Amino acid sequence: MKYHAIKLLNEKLYFSSKDVADVLHIKEASARVLCTRYVKSGLFVRLKKDFYLLREKWERLKLEELLTIANFLQVPSYISLMTALSFYEVTTQVQRGFFESVCIKRTAKYEVDSINFYFYKLKKELYFDFVKMDDIFIATKEKAFLDAMYLYSFGKYSFDLDSIDLSKLDVKKIDELLKNFPEKTIKLVKRKCRI
Repeated sequence: MKYHAIKLLNEKLYFSSKDVADVLHIKEASARVLCTRYVKSGLFVRLKKDFYLLREKWERLKLEELLTIANFLQVPSYISLMTALSFYEVTTQVQRGFFESVCIKRTAKYEVDSINFYFYKLKKELYFDFVKMDDIFIATKEKAFLDAMYLYSFGKYSFDLDSIDLSKLDVKKIDELLKNFPEKTIKLVKRKCRI
């Protein structure tokens, strides 16, 4: 069965129809048809146009792999907001079934097999202060907090500020980063957090 040969692609986090064509030694057009059939039959999970995972791999993904997929779904982007704050254990909220990132292209939502990936657009000048950990681009915890406060200050995001352990954030760094944000966000942060 072709599926056994395709299982060789399990070494990759995700693959394209070209990868399937290479493994099976078939034309790309035939591989695209096969991928569509395998998505319909439940053997593949479609991430976005022409990118897939084997269902068995999808069901065993680790958190880091899901965060890597979030970065891949919209480029450029980095993990931020409550997802990053949860990753750093700065919030008591536990996220299940969704991941949040910020980007500079467009606000978007990708639903992949009952998991939602949200992308919130930031102004280009606010797209900074993130790091690369292994294969994941993620905001620093202070920047994730400020990204959330920025979007919240403009009514584009809601979150439970009481769930944030402010003692786990570097106040000096927040104060330094805050200089780049609009006055509306600065006032909100200073009022709510007494910074």
